[in-house]
Amino acid sequence: MPLDVLHPGAMLPAVARPTTDAEIWRYSRVAKVPMDGLTIARPGAPTAVTHLPIGEVAATVHLVDGFVRSVAISPMAVAAGLVISTVSPSAGRGNAGTDTTDSLPPITVDGGDVFVDLALATAAEAVFISVPRGAAVPGVVQILNEIATDRAFVAVQLVVVVGENASLSVVERVAGSGAGSLFSPITQLEVDAGATLRFVSIQELGDQCFQVAHQQCVTGRDATLRAMSVALGGSYARVRTDAVVNEQGGFNELLAVYFGAGHQMHDFRTLQHHVGPRTTSELLFKGAVEDHSQSVYSGLIRIGENARHAVANQANRNLLLSPTASVESVPNLEIENNEVKCSHASAVGPVDEEHRYYLELRGVPPEEAERLIVTGFFADVLDRSPVPGVADALTGVFAAKFGEAEAARNREFSAAGVTR
Repeated sequence: MPLDVLHPGAMLPAVARPTTDAEIWRYSRVAKVPMDGLTIARPGAPTAVTHLPIGEVAATVHLVDGFVRSVAISPMAVAAGLVISTVSPSAGRGNAGTDTTDSLPPITVDGGDVFVDLALATAAEAVFISVPRGAAVPGVVQILNEIATDRAFVAVQLVVVVGENASLSVVERVAGSGAGSLFSPITQLEVDAGATLRFVSIQELGDQCFQVAHQQCVTGRDATLRAMSVALGGSYARVRTDAVVNEQGGFNELLAVYFGAGHQMHDFRTLQHHVGPRTTSELLFKGAVEDHSQSVYSGLIRIGENARHAVANQANRNLLLSPTASVESVPNLEIENNEVKCSHASAVGPVDEEHRYYLELRGVPPEEAERLIVTGFFADVLDRSPVPGVADALTGVFAAKFGEAEAARNREFSAAGVTR
């Protein structure tokens, strides 16, 4: 049920939160997501968080607590037809054309989502990125979403529409240390006939931040969407992705890497929905958990009755780096047409001791051996990154994450009087 429009500075209204009785929230920590006493975010002050170095930049967009603070577009991107604007959500939603930014695409969520309703009611503006028919935008559009305020509800709407036979690359970085804040972004990706969109989202929130995100993707005839999520931060960080391949020849690729430490929980829910015939979707999610962290993956491949000759693959693989960490992995199929090829796979296990032994036998210290094994585990996903340069940029980020987790583990052993 849509909520009335709420204004910055107001208290977040009391709403009934979902429960784990619903399949889409099964295994989640929704009961611990802060919803009481939060203030709807006002424009915050930017900090020193920067974009990742990923090559030629077509444009940069900087948001703080859900409000656009700056937009810069290169002359070459302007010449190619790239448009970045802010749109008032209160202007209404319709079928967005690729040559106009006067309306936003509709949002449809199976079963409803109170966090989407809250985000739509509180977001002061939506960022609308569009590329006209036939345009190839050089470089990468970089978006920085920064959470700077404590105990705030931060809503962000990002809409990317790529016109017929056009192409675009987007890299989003989510960062900030707003303690006790809840970040609720809505991302809509629309790829028209023959177009290509490459999209990467990197989440590095502080360990006292929470995220409940909704991503909606629609791919047209002979269009290509390649999207990747990287989850490293947050106390509880959830991303729900509904990816629809609407028309013949459409192709979706969904990738994710996630690394949990401490008491973190990363939660992914995906829908690969095939509507048209001869459509293809590929999904590969890989994660590692250590200390007391948890991860959840629940994915559904849905093949519609008209989706003849659809091909859909889904794989989730996880490394358990600690006996106190835990993983839930639940792949599902819903098929309404027999002329299809579908597969799903799930794997959870510890580091292969033979691999560790092999490295240690050649003089590699135990901690470094584990780091090399984990790095290799993620390599095939990172190598498929939709945007060139992201894998190299993330190398240092993953190394820092692993180092922080190792240091925390050593402190825990030291406090317990255990020598490693």
